[in-house]
Amino acid sequence: MALEFLLTEQKQTFMKLVFATNNANKLKEIQHKLGNKIELLGLKDIGCNEDIPETAPTLEGNALLKAQYVYNKFGYDCFADDTGLEIDALNGEPGVYSARYAGEGKDAQANMDKVLANLDGEKNRNARFRTVIAVIIDGKKTLMDGEVKGTILTKKKGDEGFGYDPVFQPDGYDISFAQMNLAEKNKISHRAHAVEKLVAFMNR
Repeated sequence: MALEFLLTEQKQTFMKLVFATNNANKLKEIQHKLGNKIELLGLKDIGCNEDIPETAPTLEGNALLKAQYVYNKFGYDCFADDTGLEIDALNGEPGVYSARYAGEGKDAQANMDKVLANLDGEKNRNARFRTVIAVIIDGKKTLMDGEVKGTILTKKKGDEGFGYDPVFQPDGYDISFAQMNLAEKNKISHRAHAVEKLVAFMNR
């Protein structure tokens, strides 16, 4: 009876949470941080195969659009994220358009080339990466974000990472994100800071 009661208690505290992504590495990383009281599901796990629109003019708006879509259509508590590179001298560009800055093809090399061309001769190369997470639990929306400040290099350096990593050098370092190993980058990245806030929120 004691074991049966314990199992019942475990079921009562076990929660399913959907992350609006199909990125297996993101799911695994965040599941590890959330612990074993929350079962993290991806879009494929709930049968969501459609391309959720990201048409908002801000990172916050896009994260909310994705989370609201999942909550409304599938009924799961959920969260979604959106990330952008914001460059001071370009008035915050590419920002919400970071993935498609050079076109709808989402070509990372073309995106970096466009940034470098637009900053040609510019002395102010201050920038920040920012990730916004939108969480919907029982219909209540909560936003949180994480950021890392740095500078845009004058040329690409490194082969690791993805996106704009080869041209972004975080403050306090003399190497780009693309010259760091994954573990080193994950300790200081914008996404890591946002996920830390998510974990604290879910474990409160």
